Amino acid sequence: MWLKPEEVLLKNAFKLWVTEKSNDYFVLQRRRGYGEGGGGLTGLLVGTLDTVLDSTAKVAPFRILHQTPDSQVYWSIACGATREEINQHWEWLLQNIMRTLSVFDSSEDITSFVQGKIRGLIAEEGKVSLVQEDDPEKFREALLRFEKWFGLPEKEKLVTYYSCSYWKGRVPCQGWLYLSTNFLSFYSYLLGSEVKFIVSWDEIWKLEKSSNVILAESIHVVAGGEDHYFSMFLHLNETFLLMEQLADYAVRRLFDKETFQQEPALADPLQISKRGLETHARNEQFRAFFRLPREENLLEVYESFLWVPFSHFNTLGKICLSESYLCFASQDGSQCYVIVPIREVVSVEKPDSSSRAVTVCVRGKRALRFSEVRDYERLAYGIRRRCGAAASPMHITAGEVSLAIRPLIEDFTEEALMVGQKSSSKAVSTEALMTVFHPQDAENLDPKMLKEKMKEQSWNIHFSEYGRGMSMFRTKKTRDLIVRGVPEFLRGELWLLFSGAVNDMATHPGYYSELVEQSLGTSTLATDEIERDLHRSLPEHPAFQSDTGISALRRVLTAYAYRNPKIGYCQAMNILTSVLLLYAKEEEAFWLLVAVCERMLPDYFNRRIIGALVDQAVFEELIREQLPQLTEHTTDMTFFSSVSLSWFLTLFISVLPIESAVNVVDCFFYDGIKAILQLGLAVLDYNVEQLLACRDDAEAVTILNKFFDSVTNKDSPLPATVQQAPVSNNDRTSHPKVDITDLIREAYEKYGDIRSEEVESMRRRKKLFVIQTLEDTTRQNVVIRALSASLWGSYADLQRQHFLSCYWTMNSPALLHHDPSLPYLEQYQLGRSQFCALFSLLAPWVHCAGRDALSLWAFHLLDENQDGLVNFKEFCCGLDTLYSGTFTEKLKFLFKMHLSPGERNDFTTFTALIDLGFFAKHILPSCWCIFMFSGRGKVDLQAYLKQWQDELLKKEENIKDLPRINQCQFIQFSKTLYNLFHGDPEEESLYRAVASVTSLLLRMEEVGRRLQEPGTPTETTPPNGEASTSPEGSSDTPSPPSVPEPNSHRQEVEWSFAFEQILASLLNEPILVRFFEKPVDVQARLEHAKATQLKV
Repeated sequence: MWLKPEEVLLKNAFKLWVTEKSNDYFVLQRRRGYGEGGGGLTGLLVGTLDTVLDSTAKVAPFRILHQTPDSQVYWSIACGATREEINQHWEWLLQNIMRTLSVFDSSEDITSFVQGKIRGLIAEEGKVSLVQEDDPEKFREALLRFEKWFGLPEKEKLVTYYSCSYWKGRVPCQGWLYLSTNFLSFYSYLLGSEVKFIVSWDEIWKLEKSSNVILAESIHVVAGGEDHYFSMFLHLNETFLLMEQLADYAVRRLFDKETFQQEPALADPLQISKRGLETHARNEQFRAFFRLPREENLLEVYESFLWVPFSHFNTLGKICLSESYLCFASQDGSQCYVIVPIREVVSVEKPDSSSRAVTVCVRGKRALRFSEVRDYERLAYGIRRRCGAAASPMHITAGEVSLAIRPLIEDFTEEALMVGQKSSSKAVSTEALMTVFHPQDAENLDPKMLKEKMKEQSWNIHFSEYGRGMSMFRTKKTRDLIVRGVPEFLRGELWLLFSGAVNDMATHPGYYSELVEQSLGTSTLATDEIERDLHRSLPEHPAFQSDTGISALRRVLTAYAYRNPKIGYCQAMNILTSVLLLYAKEEEAFWLLVAVCERMLPDYFNRRIIGALVDQAVFEELIREQLPQLTEHTTDMTFFSSVSLSWFLTLFISVLPIESAVNVVDCFFYDGIKAILQLGLAVLDYNVEQLLACRDDAEAVTILNKFFDSVTNKDSPLPATVQQAPVSNNDRTSHPKVDITDLIREAYEKYGDIRSEEVESMRRRKKLFVIQTLEDTTRQNVVIRALSASLWGSYADLQRQHFLSCYWTMNSPALLHHDPSLPYLEQYQLGRSQFCALFSLLAPWVHCAGRDALSLWAFHLLDENQDGLVNFKEFCCGLDTLYSGTFTEKLKFLFKMHLSPGERNDFTTFTALIDLGFFAKHILPSCWCIFMFSGRGKVDLQAYLKQWQDELLKKEENIKDLPRINQCQFIQFSKTLYNLFHGDPEEESLYRAVASVTSLLLRMEEVGRRLQEPGTPTETTPPNGEASTSPEGSSDTPSPPSVPEPNSHRQEVEWSFAFEQILASLLNEPILVRFFEKPVDVQARLEHAKATQLKV
């Protein structure tokens, strides 16, 4: 490998290199301790030094130096892992450089020329290299070591590497941690002791920062049941965040089957880089904090002061600019942030160059003044370019500009909405259901309504000071108003604002109406489930006792299922959507549902409810931190997970009366999942004494249910007909009423210091554990009861083969056609190349000469529906036949492989006689992990297999039904038999037996054909003798027998054979029967596959 020229001072240096070749300008050296005369103490010391100092010499012990006469300075220009490689570089220098150097007069010119040539060679290599790093030269050297030490496929992309210590027991091993797209790898070499291991990201259960007496701070990784500790990082936080991102990327890509089409930095596994991952993480954090659409990316960041008019001071913070939004977040503890859609900007001014200020005027006669912006001209230009607003004359105020342009904007918006709703305005409801079924009486002066009016007045004052709409200032006061409760008539507007759904609706006019038209009338599994649950959604509320509410709910849920078929419809979505429809218009409710399902509660509403399980794990950790007395009392923390699942899935709507639950939803839309976690802790804290006195889980559940029944909303203006009655009225007198406002306020006071960033970090960590636990539990539910302990360790090699099809591409058939709704044994599939690779490793005929062709034929045979994929069920059928089938079944498998696709029947008939005991114990569990499946509850394995067997028996195939094999197919069938015997100890005898059977079959066919032709002579011509010749004297791999050519006058007549004829002839050769009935060591084949998989 050519190296960027670097100075090497050899005078008085420690003699670590031995010169092997030299001339006037170049020196070829070998690292002491390597090659001839290597090893011993010198080799140990040099190897240790190279590893600790990250020297390339550890993997490239040869180098070439450039020198000039009478100079003590040498330049390293090349290195090599082998003598052959370094000799190639040496010869190139002699042929292309040496002749030219004689024309130069000075040594400086010679050195400059050589360095230029070497840099040119490196630049040419870089054009096709994957290396796009800040320091390409260092990265190239690290990549060389990574490839040499770990032997992973060339397509594996190294992301970055760090120096660290790995703790093997209580002994630290100084070495290097390499992070690549699919693997975490470590290498250390100290005094002859080499430590090297590779862990794939999809195997990791736990990834966390930890500390103890020995390790001040370290990174703890749990994978494959083993604990790994890494410490002594120069930048531990940076390393940990990058490891989190790579692990999360693997989970989303391999388990969730995401393709990242809208995220270019992650779309191609071969182009993943440290910079790309950091950019992606920054964009995700930016979108989550400001609740922006998924297509928004952070483009520019500026430090500045923002003038806060209501407080009359400047607050320090950062301006974050994306393609469509200008955002500001304070950094001085004032918790002030602003979101300005570029579409609402009407002008951008630079009033005072001395203060480096930029004034942004927005609709509504409002202006934002940013000062002390370092590059204020660039900021102003960037905003103008995005909104198309030219700078106004200095004498025109922001208010005048706003008044001038506002009618145009309003007309445009109104027209767009009319166009979008014109065709379906009759179908889509334009009023919130609460407005229809509970209109407010302005003249009602009862105490609750007066309290409601006071809330409205407080919000109006807030709007006048802080602004209204998207560009409103959001501060501590905003949160205080949310905690006190939102007025009924403002609830829908504020939900849209704080969730960010208002942005989606503004940028997609008419989208919902189109979805309604396209989705109504469709019939899918999702629509069937929706119809079943429509009347279970808030059935006590008058709005959902009428066709108006039910129809609106049906349209919203059906439209969303049509928009996002990956989620479709899941239970709990109906309850949430019902509450949204009470306070928001139908289209607004749809966009609120989009915000909840796709941004605020990711992975909640699918069949595995991964998101809810992750947040429950976060909740458990918070309980340990905040309520240690409960942790000490409760031995099994899963109780809190089971009891709190409905809290997270329905945002407490299913356990609290509706008039109280909406206050929780208010907080959720403002603070996200943090609000639900805080309230959950407050609920447990409120009942902690009673929970500590409980004797079992049932008693604890009863206490919590009674508590929720006692929660009220004393300020709710809703009439009794609308308010939800408590589930249980027993012993109500013994439980004092708890006002929801007081409960929420207490939650914020006690647990408000929980930061959203900490919650997101815990979410990422817990997701690994939840995913692996769910997969492991599902595996056990399906196969563990039928699995022998000796085969449990064979999962990894079969599981990885499925992942291999996704490791280095986003376009693998197995990934693109993944369908989580399929049954377990049919859900995960292999494409042709991955199937052939695995089948070649697991086929019982170890030395088969034509394994590639055999694997391809087997793939086409097992691919029942001809979709180019083989699922787990089909794969197991093939292995079971080859491992445990009878002689007849194995022969039938080979026979059908040689039929044309149109002649093959369903392959499932091959498994009609499967030994379910052997299959369940040996084949199914060992192959299961290759097709990682989604868990949807417990599965009875024996019941599933019984159902499968019943289906197969219905289609049991008689060998007489098999079509005859023609001339070309029989020739290929004979070749296949010969290939199977290659390398067998009885190879010669098997060849003779097949030759004898082939000759017999050909004679039988010739005689039969002559008897059917009355005009032919009675004499028969014996077939060509070559078919029965012995393989003696032939090559190591004898050719298959020659097939006699028919006479010229009968050339148009082709002969054929029935399966019965072939079977009967082969049964006459006991050695062939023994070969096919020979038992197969399944465990040995699996171990071989495990050791070979990544190299295939």
